[in-house]
Amino acid sequence: MSEEIPRNRPARYIKIAVDIATCIARGEYREGQKILGRSSLAGRYNVSPETIRRALAVLEERKIVRLQPGVGVIVCSHTAAENYLAEYGQRQILEDIQKRLHYYLQERRKLDQKIGQLTNELLEYTFKMATRYQRIHEFRVEKNSPLIGKSLKEAEFRTLTGGTILSINRNGKEIVSPDADTIIEKNDILTVVAPQESIEESRALNLTHLSGPGGNLTGITE
Repeated sequence: MSEEIPRNRPARYIKIAVDIATCIARGEYREGQKILGRSSLAGRYNVSPETIRRALAVLEERKIVRLQPGVGVIVCSHTAAENYLAEYGQRQILEDIQKRLHYYLQERRKLDQKIGQLTNELLEYTFKMATRYQRIHEFRVEKNSPLIGKSLKEAEFRTLTGGTILSINRNGKEIVSPDADTIIEKNDILTVVAPQESIEESRALNLTHLSGPGGNLTGITE
C-alpha cells in the first residue's frame, strides 16, 4: 500500500510568479524586453487582475522585472530569475520535508495508540488465562506436615505444589504477603493461589484443603 502524504499547494499568484520567472530564466524574454501587460497576463492565466498584480509584485521585489507606468512590465535580470527559482526550489524541498515529518509523527502517534491498546488487551487476556486455571485455596498445616519449622524459602512450596502463598492465618492473626524467612507452624492456615491439581499435591505435605473450587479434599489430619 503506497503512502499518500498530503502536500501544500502554493498560492495561485506564486505559481504564476514562478512560471514567469521560468520563462525569463530560459531566455524566452530578453532583459529590457516588455512582456504582456496585466490584463493580457490575467487573460493568459485565467485569473483576476489582482492575482496578476500580486505575482508581479513578487517578481519586482526580487528585481526580476520592473513595472514601468505607461509602458508595462519590463524584464530586468535573467540571473535574478534563476536565483529566485533556485531559492523557491529549496524552499519547496524544505516544506516537503517538514510536511512529511509532520505526517509521520502523526502516524507514529496513531501507531503508539494501537500498540498501547493491543498491549492492554494482551495483558488482560493473559491475566484471564492465568486465573482461569488458578484459584484461591485454603490449606491447614497438620501436625505431621514436613513443612513445620521450615521457612517459606526452605519449604519450596511453589516448587512442590505449583501454588503461591498469599497469606498465613495464625491463631486468628493474618500475615499478609509473608516474606521468605517466615517459619511455617502447625495449624497455620495458608491462603494459596494455585491450580486445581495442587490439592492432590498437598496430600504429600499433610495439608488439609479447607476451601476453594472443587470441594473439600482432606489430607492427613490429626
